[in-house]
Parts: sequence; C-alpha cells; structure tokens
Amino acid sequence: MANTLHLILLTSITTLVLSLSAQIGVQATEYAVGDTDGWETGTNFLRWSQNHNFTVGDVLVFNYVPVQHNVYQVTEKTYRSCNCSSGVLKVYGSGRDRVTLAEATSYWFLCGVEGHCLGGMRMVISVAAYGSLAYAPAPAPEERGSWGGGGRVVVRRWVLICCLVLMMVWDP
Repeated sequence: MANTLHLILLTSITTLVLSLSAQIGVQATEYAVGDTDGWETGTNFLRWSQNHNFTVGDVLVFNYVPVQHNVYQVTEKTYRSCNCSSGVLKVYGSGRDRVTLAEATSYWFLCGVEGHCLGGMRMVISVAAYGSLAYAPAPAPEERGSWGGGGRVVVRRWVLICCLVLMMVWDP
C-alpha cells in the first residue's frame, strides 16, 4: 500500500512539474529596455541588463524619441570603441523597436547619435539557451507573469521543492 501511495505521489508531482515547465517554456518575456526610463541618456543600462535573465525567444523593446536617439546592434569591437564606421549589424529608428533574442549569445547595442554611446548609452546582454539553469534575479514586478512570480525562476523553485519532497518521501 505504501509503495502505491509513493508511486501516485511521484506521478502527480512529475506531471505538475512537467506541465508548469511546458507552460512557462512557450512564453517569451518582453523587456522594456531601461524600464520606465526607456532608451534614454542618463539610464544605467549595465545595472538594468544585470537585473534580468534573458533567454532565447525573449524580446527587447527600445522606447525613445526617434529624432533624439536610435538603436544600433553592433559587434563587440564597435561596442567597445563607440565607433560606428564599421561593425553595425542592424539599425533601428522607429522609437518603439522590438528585437527578438533569437540565439544564445551576447548582444551589443548602442545609440548611434554622436556622443551618446561615449556618454553611456550602450549595453551588452547575455542570452541563455532555453532550459539553462543559470541563476539570475527575477524580473521587476511590472514584468512578472500572471503567476505573480518571475517566470522561469518560479518553475525552477517548484522543481527544486518537488525534488526535495520526493527525496523526503521516497522509500524504495
């Protein structure tokens, strides 16, 4: 009887974990770059980017006034030098640019308006492959999912809790 209860518990928890993982896995997170400040001079983009866990499929939204700024996706060399004479991969200028993070790699962005990059209007982000268990802080409250938690971080916590429960009750 005890083995049957353990098997039912194990099956239930496994089903729960898999369903939670599947639901979160299909949702990309949309990030407003710079949060409410937007893509603007004076924003600390290093701090902003380090507060988020970017995963393949997520979307960056750059909000800014088009006549004042733009967004260049560039190579690392161009990012470090702020010299846009070469190494520009894509140019955005709509004021509400959406960039889908299509692969697990580093992405470099800067404002191509003269002096803005050197003034700090640039950022680098690292994008993890889906399913990566690397820890990163949960998103800011206004970007959390409908579960009231930080998306992938919530699932990882549930997986950890379920594994701990299984270890406590499993008696082979």
